Amino acid sequence: MRQQFVHLFVFDSMADWEPALAIAAINNPQFQQTPGRFRVLTVGQTMRPVTTMGGLRILPDITLAELSPVASTMLILPGGETWESGANLPAVKAARSFIATGVPVAAICAASLALARAGLLDNRRHTGNDRESFIACGYRGRTFFTDAPAVTDKNVITAGGIAPVDFAREIIRALRLYNDAALEAWYALFKHGDTARYYDLVRSAA
Repeated sequence: MRQQFVHLFVFDSMADWEPALAIAAINNPQFQQTPGRFRVLTVGQTMRPVTTMGGLRILPDITLAELSPVASTMLILPGGETWESGANLPAVKAARSFIATGVPVAAICAASLALARAGLLDNRRHTGNDRESFIACGYRGRTFFTDAPAVTDKNVITAGGIAPVDFAREIIRALRLYNDAALEAWYALFKHGDTARYYDLVRSAA
């Protein structure tokens, strides 16, 4: 089995909690349909260490210049303060390349708004922190904005910043990481604190 890579864009001020559940599920073989099939690689604009909003120091595995959709299964774009300043425009350019190639992109919080500003959500259902901020950015996709925690359409996953569990569920589903029963048990645990199905899953996997 050839291991496939999911790429996580990392940058100063990154909201580190937003992709945390997704990347833990990807890197942890427990409950996976094909354990060890995927591995998360971090991508920075440079190889310089970055410091997340939570104070974690991350050394990128590769740079955006080395990133290619041909060698990737998905690009994950977390939220963070620097999207508003335009400092992450190279990552938006990378996302455009992924979308054009048909490789999934997952964006949450301010990253989803950055995709909207770039015109990448003009013709697909999407969501984000709030409808008003999307309308204010002047994009053409306002009729596609959906009031939901997370949305997947045409290989693009978007989510609001308060929905990291729903964001992770869409990523897990897109990668076919878990079977349907395992995914719903995982979601019930992390979204609703419902342990019953999750522990049934643990016992069945033992």
